[in-house]
This record gives sequence, C-alpha cells and structure tokens, in this order.
Amino acid sequence: MIDAISRLVAGCRPDGTSVVEASGPVTPLSVGALPGVEFYQVWGRNDAPAIGDGGAEAAFAPYFPGVEGTRFVILRWPPETGRGPQGDPEALSAEVEQVFPGLLQALAPDEKGHHATDTVDMSIVLEGELWLQLEDGSETRLMPGGCVVLRGNRHSWSNRSAEPAVMASIFIGANDGLRQAS
Repeated sequence: MIDAISRLVAGCRPDGTSVVEASGPVTPLSVGALPGVEFYQVWGRNDAPAIGDGGAEAAFAPYFPGVEGTRFVILRWPPETGRGPQGDPEALSAEVEQVFPGLLQALAPDEKGHHATDTVDMSIVLEGELWLQLEDGSETRLMPGGCVVLRGNRHSWSNRSAEPAVMASIFIGANDGLRQAS
C-alpha cells in the first residue's frame, strides 16, 4: 500500500552538472466537493520545458495546462459510497476554484459525470482498481499496471471496489482540433 507520495526534482547547474533542486513529501490536497479524493500535485509547467532549466517550483494554475504545458498528478480515489458532497454548493464550488483554479470550468461534466479537457492524459493505476467509462457506454476495469491514454475524450472514473485506488497521470496541454472543427 502506498502510504506517502514524495518527489525529487533534478536540474542542471549553469556548467551542466546535474543536481537535486527539490526533494521531499508531496502534501495531499482535498476539497469538500470531491469527498475522500486526495490530489498530489507532483510537477507542472505552463510552457514547454527546457532541459535542466532550473527552478523547483511547479505550476498548477490553472489545474489543467494550456498548449505545451504539463501536469504530473497522483490521485487517491476512495471507494464509492453513494454519498456525495455535503454543504452549500456555492461554497463547495468556491473551495474547488481556490484550491484547483480552473478545474470546474475545464471539466463541464454531463449528468453521468463524463468530462473532457483540452489535454492528452496518460495514466497508470498503481493500486486498487478503477473503472473508466466512455461516452459510448463502454466500461473498462483497470487494475494495477493498467495504462490508459485519453486524447480529449469525454470520460468518467469510478472506484467500485471496497479499497482505495491510486492513479498517476500526466496531462499535456493540446490543441483541440476535433472540437474546433465541429
């Protein structure tokens, strides 16, 4: 069982020597609108990265990157309980916007929880199991080691098991040629 998430960020000195620029635990973030979900923001850039470009600060505003931006996140999903968010919807939305700027606007989920972003998402289940549902009604059970690549597809996730699930994802900001063409 994965109890803690930590990160190491390496970079280069001006002479090209590789060095550790940041190392340590990643603190999970959570919001009342997504009860029990823990977000670990490992790394992010809002522009195309340069090799060994220095700096240990990650960018996570907005939550999903624009074109050429990247995000590396790990999420811990609790088992589904049927219990949704508790509290004032406006306050819950405001909390999400404060903790994860732009997340709600980017998702625009439908009644089934399907959502799409202008990103290519590469994910791997590390622990537990998750179900991926696509807009056509197909469902796929992903176990540890199961990988998925989503290319702006409308989708939703669920944890139907009795144990938490952990998934690592890399989001790459992409041009939306499909939706722009329609």
